[in-house]
Amino acid sequence: MKNIVLTGFMGTGKTAVSAELARLTGFGRVEIDAEIERTAGMSISRIFERFGEPRFREMETEAIKRFSRERRLIISTGGGAVMKKENVAALREGGVIVCLTASPETILKRTSKNAERPLLQVQDPMGRITELLEKRRPFYEAADIMVDTEGKSPRQVAREILERVPRAEG
Repeated sequence: MKNIVLTGFMGTGKTAVSAELARLTGFGRVEIDAEIERTAGMSISRIFERFGEPRFREMETEAIKRFSRERRLIISTGGGAVMKKENVAALREGGVIVCLTASPETILKRTSKNAERPLLQVQDPMGRITELLEKRRPFYEAADIMVDTEGKSPRQVAREILERVPRAEG
């Protein structure tokens, strides 16, 4: 079976849903941001601070290409990963892309307690969320499957994904 790739804005539930999907499917699980932190030996916010977003995006593409070649994985990407065509091509070649969605209000609520969100360390986080969501919308909507996470548990979202993901071998 192909990989199941979770995309979507920060705070839409990718980490929690990927854990539940891995449990339900027996697939391995990889979080691209965590892999970047592990290989770089520093947090994403520190990478942004020291090297800037462009270098982080290069590291993200390297990790995506590496893990997309594997099979039977739940791959959770960072929120901006789908804005780069080569990332989407690599992810789609080895998997089905599922975009998780939530309202800006829910995203703010879910992310407000986390200081490790470099793109939200601004005066107006709600404005920034709205701006980024609008900019990324066409990229998110290009996913194979869209799943709204509003008011659903990670288990409910995972089960919905499994009902909608094609079972064909890949």
